[in-house]
Amino acid sequence: MPKNLREVYNGFAATYEQNRGLFDMTGVLGHFYEALSIKKGKLLDLGCGAGEPFARFFADNGWQVTGVDFSEKMLTMAAKYVPEMKTVCQDMRDVDFAPRSFDAITAVYSLFHVPRADHQILFEKMHRWLNPKGCLLFTYATKEYTGYDEFDGYKEFLGEKLYYSHKTPKDLYKDLINAGFKILSADYRAIGGETFLWVTAEND
Repeated sequence: MPKNLREVYNGFAATYEQNRGLFDMTGVLGHFYEALSIKKGKLLDLGCGAGEPFARFFADNGWQVTGVDFSEKMLTMAAKYVPEMKTVCQDMRDVDFAPRSFDAITAVYSLFHVPRADHQILFEKMHRWLNPKGCLLFTYATKEYTGYDEFDGYKEFLGEKLYYSHKTPKDLYKDLINAGFKILSADYRAIGGETFLWVTAEND
């Protein structure tokens, strides 16, 4: 029986050092930063892990950063790499913030671990948390990764079975628009040998 996701990511923390730099996200970081209407504000990183590279990049550029992750051990690593980041140890589905608390939200390699039935609700929450014209960046699993148009199941990553869940891109875009977002870009990118859909959307 596969381990629960929190247990797996707590285990990943033990080997984090040797896997640092496995995924080069310099390009997507720059692309997202350019899409922002402001260059200094407040970032929410959902599924922040150890805080690299997104929280670290934004903190270095003068942003106030809040990171949410349910892995206690990953947040211990985050305290080392991004000590100025405020952290919340909680499932992203359970956390809540005041309306218009953030100028940007990232959910990189995290949203697709949440059951797809909860994606629409999460997008609605993110829309509420963002300031007008605030931007969201997230990665989404698709057929290119799982082999299926829609998926709820397990795939192996770094020797562990991880839960993934996704809708079709068409249904994903519908969820975003219904939540109040305007889609700015949606590109397939292969990083570290893994291909996912990278989506940037604006609070419309």
